[in-house]
Amino acid sequence: MNWNSVSEFLDMGGYGFYVWGSYLVTLICIAGEIVLVSNRRRTLLRHLSLIHQSTKQEKGNETTS
Repeated sequence: MNWNSVSEFLDMGGYGFYVWGSYLVTLICIAGEIVLVSNRRRTLLRHLSLIHQSTKQEKGNETTS
């Protein structure tokens, strides 16, 4: 394709809103997925840390009894 100006490129022959809107929605979905996975990982690590601390305390209580 040959565009004579930046505005023609952004217009995409009348389909610019659809094309750039699709890119925007895809970008938002990918960014949202990264945020959700990051939050889930942080929560999982926190949960595993609490389980590990709880297990250490139970083992410590068993040896002192």
